[in-house]
Amino acid sequence: MIIDVQYSAGSNDWPTLRDAVQRAEAEGYATTWVLDHFDGAMVGGDRPMLEAFTLLGALAASTTRIGLGTLVANANNRHPALLGLAASSVQRISGGRMMLGIGAGTGPGTRWAREHDDRGLALWPDVADRHRQLAEQIPVLRANTDAPIIVGASSVALARLAGELADGMNVRMSHGKVTEIIAAARCAAGERPFDVSGWAFLADPTAHERAAALGLDRLILVDLGPLG
Repeated sequence: MIIDVQYSAGSNDWPTLRDAVQRAEAEGYATTWVLDHFDGAMVGGDRPMLEAFTLLGALAASTTRIGLGTLVANANNRHPALLGLAASSVQRISGGRMMLGIGAGTGPGTRWAREHDDRGLALWPDVADRHRQLAEQIPVLRANTDAPIIVGASSVALARLAGELADGMNVRMSHGKVTEIIAAARCAAGERPFDVSGWAFLADPTAHERAAALGLDRLILVDLGPLG
């Protein structure tokens, strides 16, 4: 199983993130993943976020081997043509190390919608519309970048969409339906190459064991706090 890392720009500024990712590269981690939020408080941080693709471009120029990805870019935050250009730019700068993780986002009135509400960004209230928006974006992204597309799935329906349209699927390992979600994605993908990954907090060994038992291709170890 491939082991990746994710750190938070909501709790750490650029020099600390750069140094941490360079250490991760030296220690053999496969990919580092960045968050896509406006407000660091959304992920327990204490500062504004660094924009995801700006951060990835800087990391691409500061590293040589480690993969670079978004976990996940919110489909509501950018026009798909802009999202494709951003991913393509990181892909070119990094020499082909980009993985484009995308997600359908949340609905209005939820905890995760606050940063959008504060900025006047409209959200689809119906989950089917959010899934449709994501599905419609994937062909646009394919036309603009050759970076692999990974869908962050929080439901069986979204896992099936990932298996049908994307190159991989990511799920939170502590999700109550994680086994069903993984099975749905694999079934929909069939025999074609498909990357099944999960994320878990660094200090959650039970989730790490579950990832191994479920035969995941990769596990993303997440540390959202200040880095020493």
